[in-house]
Amino acid sequence: MAGIREAAGLVVGTGPLRRAAINVAGTRAHRFLVGQYHQTRPLQVRKDIHTYLMALLHGIDRSIERGYMSRRAIRRAMDVFIGNVLLRHTEDEGISERLGRVPPKFILISPTGRCNLRCKGCYAESDPGDHASLSFETFDRILREKRELWGSYFTVISGGEPFMWRDGDATLLDVVEKHDTEFFMSYTNGTLLDEETIKRMSKLGNISPAISVEGFKEETDARRGKGVYDRILEAFDMLRFYGVPFGISTTPTKYNWDVISSDAFADFYFEEQGAIYQWSFQYMPIGRGQSVDLMVSPENRLEMLNRLQHFVRDRKVFVADFWNSGPISCGCISAGRSGGGYLYIDWNGDVTPCAFVPYSTDNINEVYARGGDLNDVLESPLFERIRAWQDDYGFRQPARGVGNWLCPCVIRDHFEVLKEAVVQSGAKPINEEAAVALDDPEYCRRMEEYGRRIRELTNPIWEEKYLSDCEDSGTDELRGAVH
Repeated sequence: MAGIREAAGLVVGTGPLRRAAINVAGTRAHRFLVGQYHQTRPLQVRKDIHTYLMALLHGIDRSIERGYMSRRAIRRAMDVFIGNVLLRHTEDEGISERLGRVPPKFILISPTGRCNLRCKGCYAESDPGDHASLSFETFDRILREKRELWGSYFTVISGGEPFMWRDGDATLLDVVEKHDTEFFMSYTNGTLLDEETIKRMSKLGNISPAISVEGFKEETDARRGKGVYDRILEAFDMLRFYGVPFGISTTPTKYNWDVISSDAFADFYFEEQGAIYQWSFQYMPIGRGQSVDLMVSPENRLEMLNRLQHFVRDRKVFVADFWNSGPISCGCISAGRSGGGYLYIDWNGDVTPCAFVPYSTDNINEVYARGGDLNDVLESPLFERIRAWQDDYGFRQPARGVGNWLCPCVIRDHFEVLKEAVVQSGAKPINEEAAVALDDPEYCRRMEEYGRRIRELTNPIWEEKYLSDCEDSGTDELRGAVH
């Protein structure tokens, strides 16, 4: 990725020098992505990836220009995130040969289910109670093995509230410090980010918090509790002061999607507060108090797609929606997929395809107890069925045969596929809601109906914008490629 390598110029010089580096990065990245990178991918997919890359670089530039990123944070981001995560290819090739497949790029871990808040509709069913937690030994081993076995240097932390995790005297930041060649992003409600914690994050330089908001004060406090919004703004102030790069995480529902995808929202969080990125997870009815009625409707999801493209393309704001942004990830990345894929491990040790698919055939504690390692969980029959669907739907297909990646999700957009994979693999539900869901004909009917409707709305867009300029090509080169 020559274009990304040039972005190292961001760490030095004045604004004009940084912007010159961005221009060089953009030109070279465009030449690589559009002219060289995976010709088996639709051209518009490659253009989308370039647009997102440029939005991220411009976001970093804005943060540096305003003094919101310390020089140490910039240097560590370049050394660890750019060097170890985005540009690490040589070791991956040897690992792929040993495994017989390209390993996942990262893991999502929820080390504890405990949380100091009780948000409505939480997928993790988190509360302040006595939830299970991973031991330090297991947490540490997962990180070490994914690095040694897979060449993976990126970890996403979720929960529960990750900053409540403890094992003896060990805290989350102790784990981050020990694994200092990795880059961590942690989802957090932000209420436990006090000055001492943020100062240490600044010193470490290899962790970025993604703080959850539901809109502005009214929407955030309505779901998360009175006073939470003000505490988040206090955390923003301290993160800017100590130069810690941060982003936001949002959960659009049918009630707040319009606010979250508005220009006013982007103005406030990106321009005024200094967020660099936004991850958007549209409400998924799998957790406590699940309700299909809370989902963003297919029609409103289409409007969110239009606004998303405006933010990234025109405003150069990095906003990724794990459903509407499906083209930039080349579809679903769950179940340890090759080419940027991941898997999820929760506080009980249950290994699932992703945080939104609450079914499992393996538990990491049991795998370790019988002498196995992370490679064993990749052979999960549930994972294998999902990866086979990913390949057939588009990941291992020539450009003209790629399925609609605007509908990438195996549970949200293709529920019938997920249900069949769970049943055939013998996967077990990891919570009561998941057990009830598959036996609830009304829930299944409505999920399948949702998928059919969103495909009806977006298939014409996919055909016109993404497939119209594709040329048919064979699959031999693609199937043999290390992606």
